[in-house]
Amino acid sequence: MDADDRVLRRVKLSDLRLLQAVAKWGSMARAAATLNISQPAVSKAIKTLEQTLGVPLLDRRPHGIEPTIYGQALLRGGTAVFDELLQSLRQIAFLSDPGSGQLHIGCTEAGAASFVPAVIGRFSRQYPRVVFRVVTGDAATFIQRHLPQREIDIAIGAMPPAAESQDDIHSEVLFEDRYLVVAGARSKWARKRNVALRDLMEEPWVLPPPDTTMGMHIAQAFRAQGLEPPHSRVMSFSVPLCHNLLASGGFLTIFPVMMTRLARHLNLRPLDVQLPDMFRDIGIMTLRGRTLGRSAELFLSCAREMARTLRNTGKSKRKTS
Repeated sequence: MDADDRVLRRVKLSDLRLLQAVAKWGSMARAAATLNISQPAVSKAIKTLEQTLGVPLLDRRPHGIEPTIYGQALLRGGTAVFDELLQSLRQIAFLSDPGSGQLHIGCTEAGAASFVPAVIGRFSRQYPRVVFRVVTGDAATFIQRHLPQREIDIAIGAMPPAAESQDDIHSEVLFEDRYLVVAGARSKWARKRNVALRDLMEEPWVLPPPDTTMGMHIAQAFRAQGLEPPHSRVMSFSVPLCHNLLASGGFLTIFPVMMTRLARHLNLRPLDVQLPDMFRDIGIMTLRGRTLGRSAELFLSCAREMARTLRNTGKSKRKTS
């Protein structure tokens, strides 16, 4: 038996779980209280783990306990171990009952108001006992933090430029979405035809912050027509906030076509205005090499099928050179 085998026989999953708790809370006392065990038991387990590996795993600092470089390496591996084990347990649960399971999904605000609920609705009709935990945010955060830390199984949304340079992220484009100037049904602009973008410059706008990827895309679209982007009355990514402001009839925004097609309950009105073509690739992102449960694979198949339907009923108008 070589040294690696001897170490593996002595390292317990329970000890790795204790190390994770101490690193999370920065205190052995808090970790012990969370796990409902005694502090001496935690201290003894960590000491045994350090003796087994022959390296210090934790540093005691004035503001709390922090993992050493060796502890950080072990924690990264431990996160993967527990995640793979969890996926295996989910796989077993699914095999014993294909209608059950749990999925953790990350999506953008726009996706949460259109494409994602449409996929969940279709999927749930076939697998009604699958439980979803949905986190909203920006796609860049999903690929930089949530997916690598295995906090979500799948991310769905506009593909950020960083996705192509992330070696540990697998990206798959589902469809191409175009953006339009949108108002609420009560807006005076909703009933007008052949509106010039210049005519809307002094209207109150709800737009993403200008220093975000979407904000920069919008600025480029206005400048393509010789206009500076309008000063936003409200800067936010919040779809509920934007919807409520649009419903008052006094605000305008720029939304993806998918929002107006799938979120009909929002009662949005695309304006008859020439906006320079703005397209975003909408796709799914997963952690490369990570084993996904059967329910996640079936959900991805459902998302691909719905995307094909949307592509067939709304062909892209992007110009090709």
